[in-house]
Amino acid sequence: MTEVRLHIYDVTNSGSDKTNTTILQINKIFKDGIGLGGIFHSAVQVHGDDEWSFGFCEQGSGVFNCPSGQNPMYTYRESMVLGRTNFSKFKVNQILRELSREWPGSSYDLLSKNCNHFCDEFCERLGVQKLPGWVNRFANAGDTAIEIAETTALRLRQAKTEIVSASKVAYRFLMGVNSGSDGGNDSPGNSNRGSPRFQAAWFKNLITTGARPSSSTEIETQDDNVLLQQRQQNYAETVRQNFQDSE
Repeated sequence: MTEVRLHIYDVTNSGSDKTNTTILQINKIFKDGIGLGGIFHSAVQVHGDDEWSFGFCEQGSGVFNCPSGQNPMYTYRESMVLGRTNFSKFKVNQILRELSREWPGSSYDLLSKNCNHFCDEFCERLGVQKLPGWVNRFANAGDTAIEIAETTALRLRQAKTEIVSASKVAYRFLMGVNSGSDGGNDSPGNSNRGSPRFQAAWFKNLITTGARPSSSTEIETQDDNVLLQQRQQNYAETVRQNFQDSE
């Protein structure tokens, strides 16, 4: 059986000494101080003196190798043994060829597809344990935050769409009432109904009382046609009430 070793670096390739120093301080506090995690690069060594990792490039595979513990782009931190694999060197090289095809450099993403994700995948195929959680915790936390933000934005867009649709239904109903009125255009009632003050009051009433977005439970448990009929009735009642208040 062959040892599988993980090499870990502090990410200090920003090109700014101040930024690199800040990253080292973050890693010292959050990893060494409280054991939470930090900003790290990782690589896997198996069968030989080289380590294997993944990074960005515009063309070709992002999988690359270098002498273990000697990546010049980062500051070396530590190494740990993740287990032992039964695979021969030939089999490991076959796995690396497969990963090279599956991990193009252009697909690199700091939060969802970085060097630590690659090492996790490599270790899984070698049949040893994955990376400790602290190695990639900051990226995973950032990825979760983005997912939450995207979900929230989607729900807001859905709510906005529902409000706009409701407003259109109410507007069509209002136009139908106006076109079917018995009084002439010069009557005080019709003049008041078409005034900006009335329209503003009606629209405010519509938004605050008649066009609240349905909850997901309501949408799942009620038939769409029934919901539409109920909303139309609510809008009609709102419009009628405004007509009565303005007369």
